[in-house]
Amino acid sequence: MYGISVFLGEEITNDTIIYIKKMKALGFDGIFTSLHIPEDDTSLYRQRLTDLGAIAKAEKMKIMVDISGEALKRAGFSFDELEPLIELGVTGLRMDYGITIEQMAHASHKIDIGLNASTITLEEVAELKAHQADFSRLEAWHNYYPRPETGIGTTFFNEKNRWLKELGLQVFTFVPGDGQTRGPIFAGLPTLEKHRGQNPFAAAVGLMADPYVDAVYIGDPTISERTMAQFGYYHQTNQFLLEVAPSESRYLKRILGTHTNRLDAARDVLRSELSRTSEMFRKDEIATIESEQTKARPVGTVTIDNEKYGRYMGEIQVTLVDLPKDEKVNTITRIIEKDQTILPLIKAGNQFTLVTEGTIENEFRKLNN
Repeated sequence: MYGISVFLGEEITNDTIIYIKKMKALGFDGIFTSLHIPEDDTSLYRQRLTDLGAIAKAEKMKIMVDISGEALKRAGFSFDELEPLIELGVTGLRMDYGITIEQMAHASHKIDIGLNASTITLEEVAELKAHQADFSRLEAWHNYYPRPETGIGTTFFNEKNRWLKELGLQVFTFVPGDGQTRGPIFAGLPTLEKHRGQNPFAAAVGLMADPYVDAVYIGDPTISERTMAQFGYYHQTNQFLLEVAPSESRYLKRILGTHTNRLDAARDVLRSELSRTSEMFRKDEIATIESEQTKARPVGTVTIDNEKYGRYMGEIQVTLVDLPKDEKVNTITRIIEKDQTILPLIKAGNQFTLVTEGTIENEFRKLNN
């Protein structure tokens, strides 16, 4: 499951509504919001949450609200009477300070409860069981970390998630956006520090491939139109869409388009399954691949084997590791830096589509014309 974040410190505008609808169409089913951000004035939160709830209900999206006991009261709600929140469209509450384990257990029979994935203890889990919490409605939500260098590491993340799954909890986490970022630091809102500044699509899809992760939310207010196109293309076709840098190679046309990574996937490269077939040679009416530029092949280099490689002539590859120059291999172009983190996600039998830099959004639009 994928989700987005909508912050109530700002008015729910028509642009917000358009963004939510776009993201729903791209396969996003959840909305995360907060009722206890100290920088913001909470006096308007009730109306804004009402507006957000109406949109979520219309789009059939879940809403998880991050709360503390005091913030809930300031916004005009009561933890002892959750029905008004549920009627607004709120489907879950992520618990913070000021809320007892007993209250959480009681509330779990009415609404989804988000526990703090990083801080929940075995003793608290035992207490939830003692108070007869409905564990089918308990979720473990990681934090996001606004300040650079404070996001958690992969080892801690994996160890914690394995433990949470053993308890029967679903695991939710965040990746940063690359559109409008959240202030006051504006450095992205990831759970994992390694994802800060990374392509949100690559970060999110990578996490969803993790058997210990159940849902990934965009922490920041928006993602770019380009990233939306990558999510949308993947959602509709199950293919990875990547851009390559401009090139003067006469064989550039040959490498553009959709490829399938071979089922016997190589360690060091993606191998285009049908690139040596007669159909590919008819594509650009070039019968022989002559030696062209044969340079070193850093990660993301797109290559084609030339006539010196005999029966391998025409094979298209994308490097997954840095490889040296080979006079039998023409270096055509390179996956742009922003998309290189997608490469490790392309497994055996997966399809990927290469397009020229700056054309991803147009390529996605073609699907719906």
